[in-house]
Amino acid sequence: MPQQVPTVPAAEVPEDAVLLDVREDGEWVAGHADGATHIPMGDVPARLDDVPDGDPVYVVCRSGGRSARVTAWLNQNGYDAVNVGGGMGEWEAAGRPLVSETGAPPTVV
Repeated sequence: MPQQVPTVPAAEVPEDAVLLDVREDGEWVAGHADGATHIPMGDVPARLDDVPDGDPVYVVCRSGGRSARVTAWLNQNGYDAVNVGGGMGEWEAAGRPLVSETGAPPTVV
């Protein structure tokens, strides 16, 4: 039986939430939540020291699939993690703030 992954809709993530963005570099550069920590999904196991302290840590990707896997893994390894349902696509649709690393208007890719 698959493990249930705690999930909250992007619109309901608290404004002061600790966010971990597990998208790839190009996705992050185009647009991300201000103040989020970026660790691509494949790098998380090797970069546990970089996972931000949060109770819980909200994990986000583009649509919620990668972040659900990372959330499950983090929870199995002693973290309190919650998946951001719908990912950055829902984040943007909910009018949540975004920033980019390019100086161009932020976008979710």
